[in-house]
Amino acid sequence: MSRQLITFQIGEQVLGVDIMAIREIRAWSPATPLPNVPPHVRGVVNLRGVVLPVLDLSHRLGWGMTDPSSRHVIIVVRIGDQLQGLIVDAVNDIVTVPADGMQPLPDIGETPAANYLEGLATIDQRLILILALERLTDPSMPLADAA
Repeated sequence: MSRQLITFQIGEQVLGVDIMAIREIRAWSPATPLPNVPPHVRGVVNLRGVVLPVLDLSHRLGWGMTDPSSRHVIIVVRIGDQLQGLIVDAVNDIVTVPADGMQPLPDIGETPAANYLEGLATIDQRLILILALERLTDPSMPLADAA
């Protein structure tokens, strides 16, 4: 069965997430910092009365901290029973991945990014990393040491 993904950029890397997990895409607005949270949790924002955590996806994947600006966006996703915001550089488009278009990750060892990926897909000669959203907030997953 094919899957529809929203694709987005973090630096030069294209990532995708299942379209059914997306609740909203909104312009960057500064998050209110919280004390004693992991470094990839940039704070919280109020989304029409719902306070949701905002994760620095680049940092969570071990690719370094994002310095958010007006060009960044927050993708609001449902992970489990909670809404979360993901800081990304830009949203690209909606793609359909055929059932045979998903590939498992090659054995690349224990890297922070590999822990949060479900697989790979190739669309129009572009390699897309497919996020495993539920792992982003799993407290048993290792924290990235990237600065």
